[in-house]
Amino acid sequence: MGIRGFVRRHRVLTICGAVLALLLTAGLGALLYADHANTYDLKEERIVFHDGARRLDGVLAKPTHGRGPYGLVLLVHGDGARNATNDGFYRPQMEAYARAGYATLSWNKPGVSGSPGNWLDQSMEDRARETEAAIAWSRSRPDVDHARVGLWGASQAGWVLPRVAARTPDVKFVIAVSPAINWLRQGRFNLLAELRAEHASQARIDTEVRRSDEVRRLIAQGAGYEQYRAALGSAATMSADRWNFVRKNAGADASADLAEVRVPVLLMLGGHDVNVDVVETEAEYRKLLAGRAELTVRHYPDAAHSMVDADIEGSETKTFFTAVFAPRDLFVDGYLADQRRFLAGR
Repeated sequence: MGIRGFVRRHRVLTICGAVLALLLTAGLGALLYADHANTYDLKEERIVFHDGARRLDGVLAKPTHGRGPYGLVLLVHGDGARNATNDGFYRPQMEAYARAGYATLSWNKPGVSGSPGNWLDQSMEDRARETEAAIAWSRSRPDVDHARVGLWGASQAGWVLPRVAARTPDVKFVIAVSPAINWLRQGRFNLLAELRAEHASQARIDTEVRRSDEVRRLIAQGAGYEQYRAALGSAATMSADRWNFVRKNAGADASADLAEVRVPVLLMLGGHDVNVDVVETEAEYRKLLAGRAELTVRHYPDAAHSMVDADIEGSETKTFFTAVFAPRDLFVDGYLADQRRFLAGR
């Protein structure tokens, strides 16, 4: 190789090395930034309590300031296989509560993250008793202010929160996020809202409604899983566990329990919610709590069912990068601050 070739090669290697070093530096910087963004001002403690003979594994997250005793918010999950922190999704809320002087208690659903059992075996009454067991466990904690214990819950928790609040004197407040009133009406609303969002043809809508009506008929008859599969054929998309879960809970309705609630309630509703009819939910909460309990309603026009900004939730790329680099910004403006203000008033 001549001297000129050697020099050119040396220059190329130098440039490549510089670019590689720049990329590595940028990558390291991004990792450090993401780590900082996902570090929360919390002290987390792994805990265990029992609902009868069943072990439940959870997390108690406390403020890093002060010695307590702290108020306590128990997180009641929505649908799905959720662990104590909902894979970190709850931590911005936990931090917001900590800044208001509250600890947070949450736990794995049965069968999730090593906890025994199967969450699909549960009825809403089972979930209510489980929440009451968590409250009972908290009474043994000297770092909990038992005059400031309340519930937060989202979506499916709407059938659990009123029941627990109505019959458990320990509960002093409720934060209800995107709850429904009636299981079957919620299911029909969700079906039609999603089809309309997809701009489905009327023929497809009619077909899906007929299938939904058939599922309702089978549930009313107490049909088993094989009957469900035989009746729906290729449209039978539920697993056996899911079918039994739906059959067990399809009669859920929050109305009677809501009418017995006597503690302050913060109701949080999203403008882009296709899972729950927020108009019906607000009307029923206002009617059933009127003259009985203090109700605060907050609307978030840009929020999806999860209280994530609908523009973010509609993009996998935006969701990923926001969750990694700015997880507190997943939620719509005001969602975390409104909860802090509500708790401060307690």
